Amino acid sequence: MSIIIIGAGEVGYHLARRLSEAGADALVLFNRFYQPDFDLEELEVVPNLVLSSSVELRLPLRWIAILYGRVPVDFALTGGVHTGIDVLKAVMAGASVTTIASELLQKGPRRVSEILDEIVTWMEEHEYVSINQMKGSMSQKAVAEPAAFERANYMKVLSSY
Repeated sequence: MSIIIIGAGEVGYHLARRLSEAGADALVLFNRFYQPDFDLEELEVVPNLVLSSSVELRLPLRWIAILYGRVPVDFALTGGVHTGIDVLKAVMAGASVTTIASELLQKGPRRVSEILDEIVTWMEEHEYVSINQMKGSMSQKAVAEPAAFERANYMKVLSSY
């Protein structure tokens, strides 16, 4: 059974744990909401599709990195995956799978082989032999400074600006 998790912080962590304990074996972080717009001249609700960008990768990347190794499920990362580097970041955070819908809508199915080539090239340059070797290697449990994922690190980020 797969579950979509919406939420973050300690509430998100506890929800992820409870879903796992209830039998969920995979969580999707984070599915995008459909957000229609209003046409004020016609007074109608109109569709409004805004495709993702790599900037949107940060939120699910952070939460998968925090939850990986703490909640015994597979993670799917959605939103913001457009390049091989984005896929690699997701895997290193702990994702088992990523989605690339916006990238495929923008550039077509040929983009899949280009992304795979980017991944293989990066892995060869950095001497990785498998995806499993890197999975979770940048998770909160694996990095030298786990506090980098916490809100307390916010002031440090601001002062570096």
